[in-house]
Amino acid sequence: MARTPSNMIALGTKAPGFKLLDTVSDSYLSLNELKGAKGTVIMFICNHCPFVKHVNEQISQLAKDYLSKGINCIAISSNDTDNYPQDAPHLMKQNAIDEDFTFPYLYDKSQEVAKAYDAACTPDFYVFNDNLELIYRGQLDDSRPGNGIPVTGKDIRDALEALLHNKPINALQKPSIGCNIKWL
Repeated sequence: MARTPSNMIALGTKAPGFKLLDTVSDSYLSLNELKGAKGTVIMFICNHCPFVKHVNEQISQLAKDYLSKGINCIAISSNDTDNYPQDAPHLMKQNAIDEDFTFPYLYDKSQEVAKAYDAACTPDFYVFNDNLELIYRGQLDDSRPGNGIPVTGKDIRDALEALLHNKPINALQKPSIGCNIKWL
């Protein structure tokens, strides 16, 4: 199991725009269509990574908990599906159904979006405010497969609560750790 950390791009970075295939609805959706009124969580995930499988239930719940508060979640898979066929779009759709994802699960075939975000691993998380400025990047929480720490989403939940209540976002942000993105 690879242990690749997030690249931790600069806070304040503007979210790069995109228009990608949503594997669930089979339509192309843009960031501007999907962004939340108060904030947006963008996560780079995939189907096969054990680090992502470890947090799927929590990211599904997190999206449900914050949707009514004006926070939208967007998942993107950028993996090379020729060498990792388990991450193919039709299997992404099935995974989204199985995991009860209520958010779009987009396919970044060209990997241009992952490169624009400087995404490095799965899962890799980015939280943007209502102006699509980066306020948090890094881990969901301290849990990893096999470390015995419960998956709570604490780090992202803390950032979202601070955003919603106009409080300072904790500047101490830890990188996510996961499988490297499978580049072409």
